[in-house]
Amino acid sequence: MVYDGNILKGKTAIVTGARRGIGKGIAINFAKVGADVVVCDNVIEDGKLEEVAKEIRDMKRASLSFKLDVTQKSAVNNMIKKVIAKFRKIDILVNCAGISLPGKSLLECDEPSWNIVIDVNLNGTFLCSQAVAKQMIKQKKGSIINIASDIGIKPIKNVGSYCVSKAGVIMFTQQLSMELGEYKIRVNAIAPGFIPTDINTPLWNSISKQKKVANGILIGRLGSTGDISNAAIFLASDNSSFVTGHTLVVNGGGPIVPPLA
Repeated sequence: MVYDGNILKGKTAIVTGARRGIGKGIAINFAKVGADVVVCDNVIEDGKLEEVAKEIRDMKRASLSFKLDVTQKSAVNNMIKKVIAKFRKIDILVNCAGISLPGKSLLECDEPSWNIVIDVNLNGTFLCSQAVAKQMIKQKKGSIINIASDIGIKPIKNVGSYCVSKAGVIMFTQQLSMELGEYKIRVNAIAPGFIPTDINTPLWNSISKQKKVANGILIGRLGSTGDISNAAIFLASDNSSFVTGHTLVVNGGGPIVPPLA
């Protein structure tokens, strides 16, 4: 981390999809730079989400963990009420909950598969943002950060519903930023490239595959959850106070690489 340890001091953040991967990385690094962090995920049975919350509390930051299905409006609203009751405010929302069903073109994609990807990735972002924005409007400030993807800008084969959902997140970000600007609420997106995490371990099970992707990236290396966390910290902090409606592509400057074979 290159940020001052107190850049988010006094801030309260919510991170969805925080059980592992990019969401976990953002939640932990927000705490490292001073934020209290609420972590949410639809899976809690394995205890990993609570482990993230405990790691945050071990840093002397406050944390709550919630089982949350972002596609259920009542569940989202209930979570927000509990967060406000505890912290009295919400300064930052990171919409990171997402799902991908690789291996299906749009022509091959069945309706249930299409619906779940759009529901989690796009509708979930909408529901969480809508609920949090109502609180941020009262505060006259806030930062909403949506995790999109660089393949929401330039598509690749066999993940059609995911590409479309992330393109929707990018336009949603622009639209919401326009609507919330008068309330001093900023809305931005991060579009990561390929980021190896425990979620996509099968894709990275050989050095040759890692080199194939790295060779297509101008920086010459794969990205990390830390790279995405640094971008999120910037967008969450006052350092980006004049940035809204923007999608920050974090992919090493590389061309969009093809799916791994």
